Amino acid sequence: MNSVVATKNVSKTYGKGEAAFAALENVSLSIAPGESVAVVGKSGSGKSTLMHILALLDKPTNGTVLVDNQDASSLNGRQLDVLRNKRYGFVFQQFFLNEKDTVLNNVILPLKIGRVGRKERLERGMKVLKAVELEEKATSRAGTLSGGQKQRVCIARALINNPGVIFADEPTGNLDSHTGKTVEDLLFRLNKEQGITLIIVTHDPDIAKRCGRQLHIIDGRLTNKGNI
Repeated sequence: MNSVVATKNVSKTYGKGEAAFAALENVSLSIAPGESVAVVGKSGSGKSTLMHILALLDKPTNGTVLVDNQDASSLNGRQLDVLRNKRYGFVFQQFFLNEKDTVLNNVILPLKIGRVGRKERLERGMKVLKAVELEEKATSRAGTLSGGQKQRVCIARALINNPGVIFADEPTGNLDSHTGKTVEDLLFRLNKEQGITLIIVTHDPDIAKRCGRQLHIIDGRLTNKGNI
């Protein structure tokens, strides 16, 4: 099966000796382009560790991560940085915004890192802010926004490089139910209308049910082997 990301017998252990802790054990899965997948589990189950490994933010202790059927371990640091910046978008529970800077400058940061010219940065920045209905806030300081607006800024930043995959780790965890629903709807609209692969780590059953597939993790192991 063609996949945007896959794992083969991936394990992740923290610590050594008697203090060693297995966060993931022999996880094998494959995610196809355009899928929406929920990674579900209790706190401490290993779901965020799995997402960080899928997103190439962390490396497994054992096993293989495949990106477009290529072994990620064959990529050097520079190649990994470019891949994450251009192919992946990230939305976290914590906003990670520079609250003293403008909304627009927060959104176009990945383009600055990628050394895209100023004119193109501004044009693309306004385009994605329009997509999340925040273009009128472009010159406002990020710190003046509501929680829901900040999360939409994060989604705009995730979209700035036209990613093939968005990784969202508890994206509505810090939001009230109404605002969370707005953010949730936006993510699923991007998945449906633009074909962006959506990988969501969540403990919210309502969000999980909206995904095309659910991966349940208990104590570092996938439990639904027929659905991976």
